[in-house]
Parts: sequence; structure tokens; C-alpha cells
Amino acid sequence: MRIKSAHFVISNTEVAKCPQSTLPEYAFIGRSNVGKSSLINALCNKKSLAKTSSRPGKTQLINHFLINENWYLVDLPGYGYARVSKSDKKVFQHYITSYFLKRKQLISAFLLIDIRHEPQPIDLKFMQWLGEQQIPFAIIFTKADKLKPKALEKNIETYCEKLREQWEALPPQFITSAQNKSGIDAVLAYIDTLNKSVQNHFKD
Repeated sequence: MRIKSAHFVISNTEVAKCPQSTLPEYAFIGRSNVGKSSLINALCNKKSLAKTSSRPGKTQLINHFLINENWYLVDLPGYGYARVSKSDKKVFQHYITSYFLKRKQLISAFLLIDIRHEPQPIDLKFMQWLGEQQIPFAIIFTKADKLKPKALEKNIETYCEKLREQWEALPPQFITSAQNKSGIDAVLAYIDTLNKSVQNHFKD
């Protein structure tokens, strides 16, 4: 897939105020400082589509971006180490949960994982919740350029071993770097496949 157009549509904290459209949506979420905004900019080939910051937790709204005029990329607030109050975190949790449970246009979530670190309980717990709610998701390992090939391979295998403790079949996985654009084409090709599958389903 080639991204020909990508533009911001709306930010909000209420699912009811999300775009009233039947276009498919793909939600990107992960712990704060996982490199989500940088990855989104790399996917869309735009330097400042999603706001990046040295301060973790900058994304605090449900952000919709219209891609190629036929699908939405949804940027959701990060979780984990955001420098916000406990009350704010509860608010984030509420509307993130509400989005996943109520947004019928959602085709798949993409959970971003910083591959430099060992499996984190908060990520594993969130995956388990997605599974329990029967929400399709894929894992995007980020910041692959920060590790040497052998270390990267070892960390991926360690993560997969941890996942196998809970999952019979592992979710789709992508190894990416926003810095050198590795893995970007694979993520876009996967979204393209899902888009075509949805279109064929509606045709049938």
C-alpha cells in the first residue's frame, strides 16, 4: 500500500463524537514513550502528522487521521509512565476502554512494544483483556534499530516465549524502526490485506 494522503480529522474523549463513518479503523496504542507518534509519522510518511515529544504521555485524546480517503488510523493515549495524575489516568482508561468496546468500525488494534525491554506486565495484561473481549490485535515491536541483530532476535524470541504461556496462537507481529523505516511496508501491507478482506465481506 502507498500512502497518498493523510490528514488529521478530529480529537475527542467520547466515542459518540468519533467520525460518523463506516470506513475501517485501525487503533494504535502502547505504553508511553514507546515511539507511537514517530511510528505513525513513518507509516504516513509525514514528519509531523502525529505530535512527538520528549515528554511521555503527550497523546491524551482519541485522534482520528483519514488515510487515502478510505480508512482511519486512530492514535490512542499511551499508558504506563505518563506524567499525569491518577484521576486523569482513570479518565484515559475509561474512554480507551469505551472506544474498544463500542467502536464497530474498528478492524484491528496495533499494540506497540519497545523491543529493547523485557515483557512488561501492563502490556501482557492489556493483550489478555483484548483477547477476552475478542478484539483482534497485532503487535508492533518498535525501536528495532536500537539493538544489534543478535540481541534483537533474542528479545523477540524471549517475548514470544512469554506470550506462549497465555496464547495458543500468537498474534501477528511486526518488527519496526521509525528511524530507518524498517518494517513499515509490512505493517501497511497487512492493513491493506485487512481492508480488502473487509471490502470483500461487504460485497458478499
